[in-house]
Amino acid sequence: MEEKVKKAIEMLDQISEDNSIPRNIRRGATEAKEKLMDESQPLDVRASSAIFIMDELANDQNLPLHGRTIVWNIMSQLEALFADEINK
Repeated sequence: MEEKVKKAIEMLDQISEDNSIPRNIRRGATEAKEKLMDESQPLDVRASSAIFIMDELANDQNLPLHGRTIVWNIMSQLEALFADEINK
């Protein structure tokens, strides 16, 4: 489980540090990362919160195509994490 979380965080860092991605998208990726790292919440809640943020970012018109692909990959990772957690 921790491996999936680490991979999602690395991908969120990738967006946050990419200067070709608009600032609001980078800010959203940082916010999603913070939600995912908040250990005061159960993992399924953290994943769900991050998915919600990423879904909003995926629908942003200013997001370049390569950024959208990364966002979708992150969402896929988070959805798998969420599904694993609720199926325990």
